[in-house]
Amino acid sequence: MRRAVLATASTSTLVVVLLALKPHHTTALADRAPVSVPVPAPSGTVPSGPGPAASPAAGTGTYTGDPVDTQYGTVQVSITVGAGRLTGVKVLQAPSGDGHSRRVTADAVPRLTQEALSAGSAHIDAVSGASYTSQGYVRSLQSALDRAGG
Repeated sequence: MRRAVLATASTSTLVVVLLALKPHHTTALADRAPVSVPVPAPSGTVPSGPGPAASPAAGTGTYTGDPVDTQYGTVQVSITVGAGRLTGVKVLQAPSGDGHSRRVTADAVPRLTQEALSAGSAHIDAVSGASYTSQGYVRSLQSALDRAGG
Protein backbone atom coordinates (compact mmCIF):
# COMPACT_ATOMS: atom_id res chain seq x y z
CA MET A 1 0.00 0.00 0.00
CA ARG A 2 2.82 2.34 0.87
CA ARG A 3 4.44 1.77 -2.54
CA ALA A 4 1.19 2.61 -4.34
CA VAL A 5 0.87 5.91 -2.48
CA LEU A 6 4.51 6.77 -3.14
CA ALA A 7 4.20 5.86 -6.85
CA THR A 8 1.03 7.93 -7.22
CA ALA A 9 2.56 10.94 -5.47
CA SER A 10 5.72 10.70 -7.60
CA THR A 11 3.75 10.43 -10.83
CA SER A 12 1.53 13.36 -9.89
CA THR A 13 4.55 15.50 -9.05
CA LEU A 14 6.23 14.62 -12.35
CA VAL A 15 3.09 15.53 -14.33
CA VAL A 16 2.80 18.89 -12.55
CA VAL A 17 6.48 19.66 -13.22
CA LEU A 18 6.18 18.75 -16.91
CA LEU A 19 3.06 20.89 -17.34
CA ALA A 20 4.75 23.83 -15.65
CA LEU A 21 7.67 23.86 -18.08
CA LYS A 22 7.45 26.56 -20.69
CA PRO A 23 9.00 26.18 -24.12
CA HIS A 24 12.07 28.26 -24.75
CA HIS A 25 12.03 30.64 -27.67
CA THR A 26 15.15 31.06 -29.71
CA THR A 27 16.64 34.51 -30.02
CA ALA A 28 16.01 34.34 -33.76
CA LEU A 29 12.27 34.66 -33.10
CA ALA A 30 12.81 37.67 -30.87
CA ASP A 31 15.04 39.39 -33.41
CA ARG A 32 12.93 39.07 -36.54
CA ALA A 33 10.22 41.51 -37.56
CA PRO A 34 7.26 40.72 -35.31
CA VAL A 35 4.26 42.22 -36.99
CA SER A 36 4.09 42.37 -40.75
CA VAL A 37 3.53 39.51 -43.13
CA PRO A 38 3.42 41.38 -46.43
CA VAL A 39 1.60 39.90 -49.38
CA PRO A 40 1.60 41.74 -52.68
CA ALA A 41 -1.82 43.09 -53.61
CA PRO A 42 -3.23 41.99 -56.94
CA SER A 43 -3.86 44.52 -59.67
CA GLY A 44 -7.20 46.25 -59.40
CA THR A 45 -6.97 46.67 -55.62
CA VAL A 46 -9.94 48.44 -54.08
CA PRO A 47 -9.23 50.80 -51.17
CA SER A 48 -10.32 49.52 -47.76
CA GLY A 49 -12.21 51.25 -45.00
CA PRO A 50 -15.60 52.92 -45.00
CA GLY A 51 -17.46 53.00 -48.23
CA PRO A 52 -18.89 50.44 -50.56
CA ALA A 53 -17.28 47.02 -50.61
CA ALA A 54 -16.57 45.28 -53.85
CA SER A 55 -19.47 43.22 -55.07
CA PRO A 56 -19.12 39.45 -54.72
CA ALA A 57 -19.07 39.26 -58.52
CA ALA A 58 -15.95 41.44 -58.61
CA GLY A 59 -14.36 39.42 -55.79
CA THR A 60 -11.15 41.46 -55.80
CA GLY A 61 -9.87 44.04 -53.36
CA THR A 62 -8.10 44.90 -50.15
CA TYR A 63 -10.11 45.24 -46.97
CA THR A 64 -9.06 46.36 -43.49
CA GLY A 65 -10.51 44.66 -40.43
CA ASP A 66 -11.56 46.39 -37.25
CA PRO A 67 -8.81 47.03 -34.69
CA VAL A 68 -9.41 44.65 -31.78
CA ASP A 69 -8.12 45.59 -28.34
CA THR A 70 -6.73 42.66 -26.34
CA GLN A 71 -5.18 42.41 -22.91
CA TYR A 72 -1.71 42.80 -24.44
CA GLY A 73 -2.35 45.26 -27.26
CA THR A 74 -4.35 45.95 -30.40
CA VAL A 75 -4.60 43.49 -33.28
CA GLN A 76 -5.66 44.59 -36.77
CA VAL A 77 -5.34 42.86 -40.12
CA SER A 78 -5.86 43.74 -43.74
CA ILE A 79 -6.79 41.14 -46.32
CA THR A 80 -6.48 40.83 -50.05
CA VAL A 81 -9.22 39.02 -51.94
CA GLY A 82 -8.82 37.85 -55.51
CA ALA A 83 -11.50 36.08 -57.55
CA GLY A 84 -13.60 35.73 -54.41
CA ARG A 85 -10.84 33.95 -52.44
CA LEU A 86 -8.58 35.08 -49.62
CA THR A 87 -5.16 35.57 -51.21
CA GLY A 88 -3.26 37.61 -48.64
CA VAL A 89 -3.26 38.74 -45.03
CA LYS A 90 -1.17 41.60 -43.66
CA VAL A 91 -1.00 42.36 -39.96
CA LEU A 92 -1.25 46.11 -39.44
CA GLN A 93 -1.11 46.06 -35.62
CA ALA A 94 -0.15 43.38 -33.12
CA PRO A 95 0.90 43.36 -29.46
CA SER A 96 4.51 44.51 -29.13
CA GLY A 97 4.64 46.48 -25.88
CA ASP A 98 7.35 44.35 -24.27
CA GLY A 99 9.81 41.61 -25.13
CA HIS A 100 7.41 38.82 -24.23
CA SER A 101 4.64 40.27 -26.41
CA ARG A 102 7.07 40.68 -29.32
CA ARG A 103 8.17 37.04 -29.02
CA VAL A 104 4.61 35.76 -28.80
CA THR A 105 3.58 37.91 -31.78
CA ALA A 106 6.62 36.81 -33.81
CA ASP A 107 5.65 33.19 -33.24
CA ALA A 108 1.86 33.48 -33.54
CA VAL A 109 1.30 35.85 -36.48
CA PRO A 110 2.96 33.72 -39.19
CA ARG A 111 1.08 30.63 -37.97
CA LEU A 112 -2.26 32.44 -37.86
CA THR A 113 -1.65 33.93 -41.30
CA GLN A 114 -0.75 30.54 -42.81
CA GLU A 115 -3.85 28.95 -41.28
CA ALA A 116 -6.09 31.77 -42.52
CA LEU A 117 -4.73 31.46 -46.05
CA SER A 118 -5.07 27.67 -45.98
CA ALA A 119 -8.62 27.80 -44.60
CA GLY A 120 -9.66 30.79 -46.69
CA SER A 121 -11.70 31.99 -43.72
CA ALA A 122 -11.51 33.10 -40.09
CA HIS A 123 -12.31 29.57 -38.88
CA ILE A 124 -8.79 28.83 -37.64
CA ASP A 125 -7.25 27.41 -34.49
CA ALA A 126 -5.70 29.64 -31.85
CA VAL A 127 -1.95 29.45 -31.32
CA SER A 128 -1.04 27.93 -27.97
CA GLY A 129 0.45 30.59 -25.71
CA ALA A 130 -1.06 33.40 -27.77
CA SER A 131 -4.74 33.11 -26.90
CA TYR A 132 -5.47 36.84 -26.73
CA THR A 133 -3.53 37.63 -29.90
CA SER A 134 -5.25 34.73 -31.68
CA GLN A 135 -8.72 35.91 -30.63
CA GLY A 136 -7.97 39.48 -31.74
CA TYR A 137 -6.55 38.23 -35.04
CA VAL A 138 -9.64 36.11 -35.75
CA ARG A 139 -12.06 38.92 -34.88
CA SER A 140 -10.22 41.47 -37.05
CA LEU A 141 -9.92 38.93 -39.88
CA GLN A 142 -13.64 38.17 -39.71
CA SER A 143 -14.54 41.87 -39.86
CA ALA A 144 -12.34 42.28 -42.95
CA LEU A 145 -13.98 39.24 -44.55
CA ASP A 146 -17.40 40.70 -43.72
CA ARG A 147 -16.43 43.91 -45.51
CA ALA A 148 -15.32 41.87 -48.51
CA GLY A 149 -18.71 40.23 -48.62
CA GLY A 150 -17.41 36.79 -47.65
